[in-house]
Amino acid sequence: MKTTALLLLVSASPLAAAGNESDFLGDWRNKMRDIVPRGYICSHTDAAPGIDGKLDDAAWAKAPWTEDFVDIEGDAKPKPKYRTRAKMLWDETYFYIAAEMESPHVWATLTQHDSVIFANPDFEVFIDPDADSQKYYEFEMNALNTGWDLFMPKPYKDGGGADNSWEIPGLKTGAHVRGTLNDPSDTDSGWDVEIAIPWKVLAEHSKQAAPPREGDQWRVGFSHVDWQVTVKDGKYVKVPGQPEYNWIWSAQGVIDMHRPERWGYVQFTRQPAESVKLVPDATRPARDMLQEVAYAQKDFSRRQGRWAASLEELGLTPAASELVTKPVLKLTPAGFECTVALRLPEPAPPQLWRIDQDCRVVPVQPEK
Repeated sequence: MKTTALLLLVSASPLAAAGNESDFLGDWRNKMRDIVPRGYICSHTDAAPGIDGKLDDAAWAKAPWTEDFVDIEGDAKPKPKYRTRAKMLWDETYFYIAAEMESPHVWATLTQHDSVIFANPDFEVFIDPDADSQKYYEFEMNALNTGWDLFMPKPYKDGGGADNSWEIPGLKTGAHVRGTLNDPSDTDSGWDVEIAIPWKVLAEHSKQAAPPREGDQWRVGFSHVDWQVTVKDGKYVKVPGQPEYNWIWSAQGVIDMHRPERWGYVQFTRQPAESVKLVPDATRPARDMLQEVAYAQKDFSRRQGRWAASLEELGLTPAASELVTKPVLKLTPAGFECTVALRLPEPAPPQLWRIDQDCRVVPVQPEK
């Protein structure tokens, strides 16, 4: 969920909205670095599911559930009160997503497209096709099937802002309530959603093939936002002063869904999901070392009003490992760049990776 995003809608300064007291490096080292993002094998389907919110299509029966969602902060917080889980499928036209959310009190009030949907209980989707931590997509919906689609050039913590004018032509969504919507007189079972996002739209800002190729992995995050409610005058109302619940598929470590480096891995295949193994991300050691430098730079910039010119100035002493060389940091007209070489199994040559002031992580193409 986007607590930060809500602040940013009324604030001209994303950095201020994120809080001047943020300890980025501390968050990374103590809360984020050791998290291993979850993974999912997403199979191709020849029979497209009907998008009505009811998860009774034969196609869904062949798709495995994700693990049960956890608190956004991971093991630091209690297990969610109610179960949330998701499924995924794909064909040549759409990326399909389904979610099942338990709730004894299903309610929704927002009916205007592109409202700030997480003010209601909602289900949220985040997609970074090429895993560069920039240019990613977000979609949210509530139990009334009201949606909010937006595009993020880069995360809020890196000075990004939501492009709410971005739309998803051809999007299909459906919501189904297992109970009675907005009726406190009974106890509900929960609500479910189905979403079909056209590959044509996802290809707009992606350097990846869309639809994907066999074995391609995309970074994907899911979030279920819920609120504590009470009943007043026969209606659900939020309990004053209580924060929202953030239950997500793969833990972030911090209360901020806009950390794409910790979203889950979705691996696409044309084979049955049970016959395919998830391929570990061999680039993660390089990515994580670069993220540590970038997080340290954010703290340094906040204190000093400039970027550090060396690792020593940052107070970092990262050593080379069997997989990654020591980082090389330099200033640029736009800010900074930091590179490391990732040692791959022989006979492959080392692969150079780079991060910049926007926390954009990309492989460096060799010069021809």
